[in-house]
Order: sequence, then C-alpha cells, then structure tokens
Amino acid sequence: MIWHFQCQVIKDETMKQKFNVITSTCIPLPLENVDTDQIIPARFLKATDKKGFGDNLFRDWRYDKDGNLKKDFVLNDPTYSGCILVAGKNFGSGSSREHAAWAIAGYGFRVVISSFFADIHKNNELNNFVLPVVVSETFLGELFDSIHNNPKTEVEVDLPNQTVTNKATGKSEKFEINGYKKHCLMNGLDDIDYLLQNKDKIEEWETKNK
Repeated sequence: MIWHFQCQVIKDETMKQKFNVITSTCIPLPLENVDTDQIIPARFLKATDKKGFGDNLFRDWRYDKDGNLKKDFVLNDPTYSGCILVAGKNFGSGSSREHAAWAIAGYGFRVVISSFFADIHKNNELNNFVLPVVVSETFLGELFDSIHNNPKTEVEVDLPNQTVTNKATGKSEKFEINGYKKHCLMNGLDDIDYLLQNKDKIEEWETKNK
C-alpha cells in the first residue's frame, strides 16, 4: 500500500514519520555552497537534545543581532510555505555536525531538493527522517523558476518509485537512495529500530555461526 500525504509543516515533531509519497509547496533557497555553520551556527552545538533546534535553523539569516526577524529572508516570508526545501548546489558542506540535520528536521522539513549534497550531511539528513533528493541542475533551475513564478507550485516526491515531479511543468526525474535507508524511511525506523525488528534473525544467525 502507498500512502499519499499533503504535507503540513509540524515543527519539532519527534515522531518517526513513515515516508511514502509527499506533495507539498516549497520554500526556495537559491544559494550555492550553503554550509552547516549557516544551517546551524556553532554556538548552538552544546545542546545534546534535538528539541528546539528548528527555531535556530538559519539563525543568522533569519534574525538580526537583536533577535528581530529579517523580513527579507525566505523563511520569514509568508509568500512561501511547505515541508520541502529547495536549495542550491553543494548543500550542507563544511563540518559534519549532525545538529544541522536536527535543525532542518526540527523546523518541519521532510525533503530537501538540491543538485548536490555534501555526503556526510546527506547521510545525517537520512538518519533524521529527512529525504535528500538529488536532481539535475536543469531540473533544479526549472523548479526555482516555477516557484518564483507561482509560490503555490507543488512538488510530488514519490519515495517508493524514487521520482520527484514538478507539478507546474509535469516534468519528473528519478533519484537515487540507498536501499536500506529507503526501507527505514518507508517504515519509520531508525538504525536501532531496524536491529530490534530483526532481533530474531540476528540471534538465529549467531546460533548457526557459533
């Protein structure tokens, strides 16, 4: 069975949500080389609890030094909404801090679309139930154009079939994902959950291979 979700942003949602097909409007961030220090500044890394990290996503871009919202930053612009972040090339470069993925997930994003991700950050997103979708630069550019022309443009991300569709143009692309991570996302499992789910098989293998 395939479930279709009309996405709503739920900030700081700690439940491990199953991921199948998501349709949502998007928030565009057409900047290249966005690094993890821009995603979550280093001064917030002392925390060991994921709660509240979404409030500080892109902190120095969202707020001025006095803590006031910068109205010209896209996350503060009510024109744009949704649980899909569309970002420029080389997203998540820099340090390997998992807190960056915590912030993205904590804000309520379920998907990040880009033409290239830093490998460690890409894996960190997957581990935090955020799907990184790699598309061609042509597809990404057309998607930015569609969102600019109509902020209500929707994108469908179909994890079972590994396709992403710009519903404004009807164009789709396939995307790659590790089979194990795909299984975990579709079943709402983290690594520990997966091991517990397969505890009997693991014990059976250990018994046979003593």
